[in-house]
Amino acid sequence: MLLSIDLAFIIEKLVLIVVVVMSSLVIAMYATFGERKVAAYMQDRRGPNRAGPGGVFQPLADGLKLFFKEEIIPNFSSKFLFILGPCLAMLTAMMTSAIIPWGDKINIFGRDIYLQIADINIGILYVFGVVSMGVYGIMIGAWASNNKFSLMGGLRAASQIISYELAMGIALIALLMVTGTLSLKTMVVGQMDGYWNVFKQPLGFLIFLICVFAECNRTPFDLAEAENELIGGYHTEYSSMKLGFYLFAEYINMFVSSAVMVSLFFGGYDIPFLNDGHAIEKIGQNWMAIAHIACFLLKAFFFVFFFMWVRWTIPRFRYDQLMNLGWKILIPLALFNMLVTGALILLKQNNWHF
Repeated sequence: MLLSIDLAFIIEKLVLIVVVVMSSLVIAMYATFGERKVAAYMQDRRGPNRAGPGGVFQPLADGLKLFFKEEIIPNFSSKFLFILGPCLAMLTAMMTSAIIPWGDKINIFGRDIYLQIADINIGILYVFGVVSMGVYGIMIGAWASNNKFSLMGGLRAASQIISYELAMGIALIALLMVTGTLSLKTMVVGQMDGYWNVFKQPLGFLIFLICVFAECNRTPFDLAEAENELIGGYHTEYSSMKLGFYLFAEYINMFVSSAVMVSLFFGGYDIPFLNDGHAIEKIGQNWMAIAHIACFLLKAFFFVFFFMWVRWTIPRFRYDQLMNLGWKILIPLALFNMLVTGALILLKQNNWHF
């Protein structure tokens, strides 16, 4: 028997994919502008202010500049892999957004549309799978460049991402023990009914936050592109839109990582101190969905700002300090957090008796 194809469902998901991808690209584009403005404010200067009112068209000018720059592929590079590297980095940055619940649901033409591309029951494992693929984009681009500085940057990025993924994974195991699910949607719904997970797992959140900085190659963990040591790191040989893909991927990763943190620890699209049932009765399901999306984006934008704040406040680590923090501090802390969480869960199940 052939499976029946729900055409409306396919169209609904395709529209949702286009909206999420385009929104992520626009947010990443204006995150570059936001970063320059935040840096300017912290350093007591104006920042970009020529292109449009207050410099608001600066990202468009930067994009046009990258489009019209000369495409250079080094003669002794592996040309196919040289092009594949930035494409892979961009692709993996976008794929993570598929399992993020941006809101509850909207009703169009009598049909409920859930604001999540794919609610898979192994959501967190999917995130880890995609994030671990991201390192291939950097490593392939670095190796294909046939440049010693690029290769050194790629090696740094790979060892850094692998090291901090361990601590991040162990920190999330404790969260999974508390929530009892791998689905982001189920986690968000659970937090709407009770306390946010950040209150149940404060140490787990702190470890996760530090690891996200390392995974995104952001200051103080941007050793992979330390310009005072490695010229430009893994993207030294890149120009035009191939360089643009690497730079864009970093800002998309920032935004998507912020969205994942909000979903895991800060209630996702939950609006604090608001009874959703009463609000839906007063303003309707669709307006409530818009309020949910706005609340979710506000939380995510706060973390994007936090990324920028840290970048212009804290100096870069030495590489040995970076590795010591990952292996000697964060992994033991994450293991301690997991063991304590497990012990407390067992105690609670045993009515607090040993």
